[in-house]
Amino acid sequence: MPDVVQPAHAYPPDLARLVRERWTESDGSERAATAPVDVTSGLPNPQLLERLLSVCYQASLLHEEGRPVTFRISFAGPEEFALLGSPPAGLHRLLFEQARPFDEYELRRLAPAAVFERSLIGVRLEQGGALGVWGLIHSGPRWLQAVRGGRRIRQAIPRVLMVAVTGPGRVLVSKGQRTLAGIAGGTLANVATDVFSAPWFASVFGERQAAQRAEHASRPGRPTPRGSLEGGLGQKLGEHVLRRVVATVRAARHGGTLVILPPDARKLCNDDRCLALKYPFFDEEPRRRILTLTVQIMDELGQESVPGTAQPVARGGWTAYEASADSSLTALDEALFEVAHLVATLANVDGAVVITDELEILGFGAEISGSLPEVGVVERCLDVDGVGRVSERTDRVGTRHRSAYRLCQAVHDALVIVVSQDGGVRFVCWRDGGVVYFDQIATGPWEV
Repeated sequence: MPDVVQPAHAYPPDLARLVRERWTESDGSERAATAPVDVTSGLPNPQLLERLLSVCYQASLLHEEGRPVTFRISFAGPEEFALLGSPPAGLHRLLFEQARPFDEYELRRLAPAAVFERSLIGVRLEQGGALGVWGLIHSGPRWLQAVRGGRRIRQAIPRVLMVAVTGPGRVLVSKGQRTLAGIAGGTLANVATDVFSAPWFASVFGERQAAQRAEHASRPGRPTPRGSLEGGLGQKLGEHVLRRVVATVRAARHGGTLVILPPDARKLCNDDRCLALKYPFFDEEPRRRILTLTVQIMDELGQESVPGTAQPVARGGWTAYEASADSSLTALDEALFEVAHLVATLANVDGAVVITDELEILGFGAEISGSLPEVGVVERCLDVDGVGRVSERTDRVGTRHRSAYRLCQAVHDALVIVVSQDGGVRFVCWRDGGVVYFDQIATGPWEV
C-alpha cells in the first residue's frame, strides 16, 4: 500500500501568509508592509489581513435563520467604484451614512441583503485603524456567465482584494479576477484548478465531438454553411453545459452525483452489479436534446456573416459564438442551458444522475452497488494534469465519494463528478492503474 499523506490543517494565518506571497508575485515586485495599507497594491498589512480573513472564516461557520452564511467582500473604498456605475456592465455602489463594524456577526446580518450572486460588501480601513463596512456594491449576475457556463459577457472588475465565502470553512481570496489562494475543508489551496479546462477532460468527450461533427455535416435539409467551424466548438459547448449543471447543483446546497459513461456502457444501467437506475428515460430524441441543440448552434453559427457585410465568417468558433448578437443563437443558447438546469435539478433526488459522454440523459436516482469492492486508498491529483499526486485513505469521506471510488474501480471508462453539500466539487476517474480524483479549486471570486 502506498504511503498515505495526512494533510496538515490550515487556518486564516496560513491563508494570509500565502495571499501576501501570491500578491507580490502578481505585482512582480517586493512591497513594504509597514503602513496600515500599501497604497500601491491595496493590500492590508499582515495583522490587518489576518484579521480580515479570520473574521470572514468565522462568519462562514455561522448560520442565518438556518441558512449557511455566504458573501463576497471587497477591500477597497467607494472611490474605486464609479459613482454612476450600474450593472450589467458596471458596478452600483451604495454608501452607508455611517460605517458599520467589521465582525462576523455584522457579516452574518448583511449576507442576506448582499446575495452572493449579485452583490459585494464594501470594507475599508476607517480612521483610527479599524476595519469597517462602508456599504454595498451591486454587481448583478453577469459576472457568473463564464464560470457557470454560457457566453462570456464582459464586466469591469477592479483589481482589488476580494474575499468570497462560499460555505462553512470555504474562503477564497483574489486580486480582482485573479485567484490567489483559498481554504476549503481545512486544506490550503494556492493554485486555481479548473478541471473543466484540463486536456484529459476534453479527451473524455472525444466521441461526443465526433458525433456532433458527423450530425452537423449530414443533417438533412441543412443549409450550405457560409463559414467553417472550429473543431473544438462542440467540446466547448459541452464543457459549458457541464459547468452550468455543476454550478446549479452547488448553488442548491443539496449535493449530488453525476455519472458520465461512454455510450457502449449503457448496459451498466440495467446491470445491478454496478449501477441500478431507478428512473430511466425512454430512448428517444428528448434524452439526446443537448446534442440536438449543440448541433443546431453549430448550424446557425456556420451561417453567420461578418456584421455589416454579406461575407461569411472565416471560422466560426467559441469567440464568434460569444460575440454573436444573433437572436436565433441567443434562443438556442437559452434552450441549451435550460436543459442543463433540468439535469441539475434531477440531482435533487437521492442517487446519481447518469449521462453519456455524448451528454445523453439516461436517467436519475441511480444507486451505485454496495457490493462492489471497497477502495481503501485513492490518489489526490495536485494539478489538472495529474502529474503531482498524494495518496489518501477513503474511510474519512462520505458515502457519495466512496461510491464514486467503487464505481470507477469497477468501470474504468466512468467519470464521476461529486458535488458536496458544502459546495466542494470532485472529479473521480481511473488513471494509471488506480482511482484518482481532482478537486475543482475556484478560478475567481465568483465561483461557488
